Amino acid sequence: MDTLKRETLSQRVRQVRPSGIRKFFDIINTMPEVISLGVGEPDFVTPEHIRRAGIRSIEEGHTQYTSNYGMIELRQEIAKKLQALYGLEYDPAKQILVTVGVSEGVDLAMRTIIDPGDEVIAPDPGYVAYEADIIFAGGVAVPVPTYAQYDFAVRAEEIAAAITPRTKMILLGNPNNPTGAVIPRVELEKIAALAVEHDLIVLSDEVYSRLTYGVDHFSIASLPGMKERTILMDGFSKSYAMTGWRVGYVAASTEILEAMLKIHQYTIMCAGTAPQEAALQALRYGDDDVKRMHDEYERRGQMFVAGLNKLGLACCEPRGAFYAFPFIGNTGMNDEEFAEKLLFEEKVAVVPGSSFGEAGRNYVRCAYCTSYEKLEEALVRIERFLQKHAR
Repeated sequence: MDTLKRETLSQRVRQVRPSGIRKFFDIINTMPEVISLGVGEPDFVTPEHIRRAGIRSIEEGHTQYTSNYGMIELRQEIAKKLQALYGLEYDPAKQILVTVGVSEGVDLAMRTIIDPGDEVIAPDPGYVAYEADIIFAGGVAVPVPTYAQYDFAVRAEEIAAAITPRTKMILLGNPNNPTGAVIPRVELEKIAALAVEHDLIVLSDEVYSRLTYGVDHFSIASLPGMKERTILMDGFSKSYAMTGWRVGYVAASTEILEAMLKIHQYTIMCAGTAPQEAALQALRYGDDDVKRMHDEYERRGQMFVAGLNKLGLACCEPRGAFYAFPFIGNTGMNDEEFAEKLLFEEKVAVVPGSSFGEAGRNYVRCAYCTSYEKLEEALVRIERFLQKHAR
């Protein structure tokens, strides 16, 4: 058989690095007795009444397509929730789109807004898919470093310094994955002013909005002049322990949302019907479940972060999500070496910080969404590992 004489894969695909998270996840699956702090997967099972709603949907034969936008009842509940939380008013008929997780929403937004060569400013470290989605859309990712001294919250002055005539979007993960940072309102106000001044779109990924500790979550879309230029995203995976159901949503202006729908309807058609009905149940009756899981994450995080600091791995207190991001640069190992050795020697899985951007180098991400007891054992193993490799 003749081999192809031209490059088979597109330049955009070749430009994207494989996910550092998935690399470790694949290794973990082959190793027994691993304590996984690697993947941001809640250890809680989706609450029973939400599971029952999904099962009931199937049993009642609700197996057809929904509207491309998603079930109108679900969109109405989303609109009510955004009104109650942030005072934001969205038309559920034309300004809310149900997506296959927030991940689809980010991809849709990039392909809807970004032309080849457009620049997208995003905090570094940041979620691994952000840079990939920017590249797939033909854009240029412009990372803005964040720093431990500011609890890794992105600052407006760094964003301002990165703006050029090619800048079209600011992408914010708030709360942040992998650092757990929550952007203070004062910084959001400054970032909003920059967006208005330079006529920029803001994509605000708020999938961890219900998981903040000691601070209230505040959406940049609720600031003056920002609703029309903000693409707000949230979902059910983290707060309701519904990762496998794959339901998220986008709230945006009619013009932007109808453009996103063009891509969504030709690629996805609509989110699954049973998952949407489960999400509807979650929104209507799941607040107590969110509170229960939130409080347990907070308890775990306080213990685990205190333990890391006691071991000499300096770690900021995460204000949101369920990630600790300790500095390991004083161990004599880089983050990839540290993660690999810790996995094979002590069977504790963490993710190298450099997987999330250059500013994550010499840090590792530890997801504390596993049980309290496993986190305690992970600290014992990490201490043993550090003693073995003490310089």
